[in-house]
Amino acid sequence: MTTKKQPPVKRAPEEPVGRPENPFISTEFFARMRDYTERDAAFSKEIKAIGERGAGKLSTDARTAPSLEPLRGVIKKGLPLKDMFGRIVQGVESGLWEPWLTAFGFELRGVNYAKTGARNARLALDISLASKATTVFANAGIPNWRSLVAEDCAQIQIEKPTEKTPAKAYAIFWLDGAD
Repeated sequence: MTTKKQPPVKRAPEEPVGRPENPFISTEFFARMRDYTERDAAFSKEIKAIGERGAGKLSTDARTAPSLEPLRGVIKKGLPLKDMFGRIVQGVESGLWEPWLTAFGFELRGVNYAKTGARNARLALDISLASKATTVFANAGIPNWRSLVAEDCAQIQIEKPTEKTPAKAYAIFWLDGAD
């Protein structure tokens, strides 16, 4: 044993870390991964990557977000989603907003119901495994839609699974957010 003091360990200066990459944004990677991974495991991996990366905040208004384009043209309850968004912004037929949005997998998390001024609606798109939006995106040929939606949205909310409830994940969008 020596009685000499050891020199302090020199650490490399830490570089600022940016947002982690989400490999699921690549459709090719997603397709390769799905070839050898079960559906539930693939979902778990994608949600984990989305959670680590966080919301991209590229286009937080649900009326203009490019990732929501396949949804905006679909007609349910007699109206396309883009018209429903327009009626919410105008403030008409407020009693119908929640049932309209539910048909697409959206929840109305908060809204200004005042007759004047912006609605400032906060919409949560269900991006979990059993989302109603999955079939629309699958029919449009977009298998990695969750990752694409996460890049546009304002916020990601992930609820961990329990013994009785499955994992839930939401992408939060705004209407009238920056108007």
